[in-house]
Amino acid sequence: MADERRDEGRFAERRFDDARSPGERPRGGRASPERRDDRGEGPQRPARGRPSAARDTAPRPRRAQDNDERDRFERDTVDRDEASDAAAEAEVETNAPPPTAVQTLVVTADESGMRVDRFFEAHFPGLSFSHIQRIVRKGEVRVNGKRVDTKDRLEEGQSVRVPPLRLDAPKSSGASSEADEKTRAFLKSITLYEDADVLVLNKPMGLAVQGGSGTTRHVDGMLDALRDAKGQRPRLVHRLDKDTAGCLLIAKTRFAASTLAGSFRSRSARKVYWALAAGVPKPRQGRISTFLIKEEREDESVMRIARHGEEGASHAVTYYAVVETAAQRLAWLSLKPVTGRTHQLRAHLAHIGHPIVGDPKYFSIENWELPGGIQNRLHLMARRLVIPHPRQGVIDVTAPLPPHMVQSFNLLGFDATRYDPIEDAPDED
Repeated sequence: MADERRDEGRFAERRFDDARSPGERPRGGRASPERRDDRGEGPQRPARGRPSAARDTAPRPRRAQDNDERDRFERDTVDRDEASDAAAEAEVETNAPPPTAVQTLVVTADESGMRVDRFFEAHFPGLSFSHIQRIVRKGEVRVNGKRVDTKDRLEEGQSVRVPPLRLDAPKSSGASSEADEKTRAFLKSITLYEDADVLVLNKPMGLAVQGGSGTTRHVDGMLDALRDAKGQRPRLVHRLDKDTAGCLLIAKTRFAASTLAGSFRSRSARKVYWALAAGVPKPRQGRISTFLIKEEREDESVMRIARHGEEGASHAVTYYAVVETAAQRLAWLSLKPVTGRTHQLRAHLAHIGHPIVGDPKYFSIENWELPGGIQNRLHLMARRLVIPHPRQGVIDVTAPLPPHMVQSFNLLGFDATRYDPIEDAPDED
């Protein structure tokens, strides 16, 4: 029976490719019957020796765009960590304890690639930021006997001379400790997998991953409560939208953060999402390939389908498969994003005319009524994450359906244990 299901669900790909010039795009977001190259047909190559304006506007290679986007995310995370840590440690010390003795520390594998100032912050949480800057500037800190700058990167096995230090007394308060305990208990309650290097959370719907305008409670802020004895805090490896529930990957060490980020860049990570969409896509299995660009509106920003060559656009590829349907009115979809653009799945499904139920940004079908008993909340979740472990083996984690999707599946008679045809979708774009 399982073999029959696999045969029936074998991935029969049909493309929704819109990486082409404006005059060639299909109308209304529907599928075009012919196969096309992802990159579109673009303008004709100019004659030799003549300058070409198109050369300036042509999109960069997809892998390069992926790397740039993820690098920006990693840089933003590091900069935010540095700013928060520096602000916390920059207070003027009073009644300072006596200085420590000179010591030598050896850079471990987990600390390889760490900046000098971050190395000191990790080993000496009570050390003020200004103190680190001063001892480095004076040449009191030596790496393998040589002077360094605070922004220099360390390598495994290097010897770091630590001069006498005046450490701040540890700062603690009953209220703070109680709040941290509650945060740790909450994170433990939503943990799907954990070891010395990795943490996978089942992020609830409505909880933001990072802070923003008016957002004070978010996963990134909660990770401060999980600092280790050296003051090192876990780091986000990727992101989910605030209203998307499911698997969220966290690196507990710098070594894990670097390795896992590399897996996302090389697309070794496999992500599977489930969604409930309006209508039933035809064909039932296919590929959506477009360029996406952010558009600022009066009170929000959204991702829209871009024209080929439009400046600032990023290529996005999604595979989808229909798992089950309800009276041709609703479809349970399994989705595999090859790229990782903001709102990619939501924008792609809206583009082909089958937006996700409960999506406040991209659902725009006129006179469409929500079936009785189904909540008007985003029906999208990060169902499964498969990624090489930083040290050995593979991490393979599946998140349970969030409560509102459990209710919808029960009302529609969907069986969450069914074979998922997205298994047969390619891993490359």
